[in-house]
Amino acid sequence: MAGHGAPSLAIDGSGARVAIVASLWHTEVMDGLIAGAQAALAEAGVTQVELVRVPGSFELPLVAQGAAVAGFDAVVALGVIIRGGTPHFEYVSAAATDGLTRVALDTGVPVGFGLLTCDDDQQALDRAGLPGSKEDKGREASEAALGAWQVLRGLVSTAP
Repeated sequence: MAGHGAPSLAIDGSGARVAIVASLWHTEVMDGLIAGAQAALAEAGVTQVELVRVPGSFELPLVAQGAAVAGFDAVVALGVIIRGGTPHFEYVSAAATDGLTRVALDTGVPVGFGLLTCDDDQQALDRAGLPGSKEDKGREASEAALGAWQVLRGLVSTAP
């Protein structure tokens, strides 16, 4: 299982302003991912959370960049891409992944990667944080974004 060996992060997110940028496709899976992301943020003490919905996963990088530029401290990007019978899966997966990486590197704002790239619907459901799911990738994406934010804050506060 991919979740085996996941870290346990103790994060104080109080004071952080976080945007969750989430695709509209695959409603059931997205509802689980968003709920997991929101729960993790609430548990970390984040009170300033804005949920922004985008048409699909391809749009995640542009809107994540907009959130970063608008002053959010961290962005949680959530989406689902299910493999089909055409190369569309590879193109959208690569573009969204590369774009989200670029947003984080270009802006210095952490981006939690909650983009599921699955072979079928069941794999997505297994990762959605729903009752019966094996993993909660929405929660993990929020924890990763907040963890990186916390590390970056520490680096700034210790800089000469």
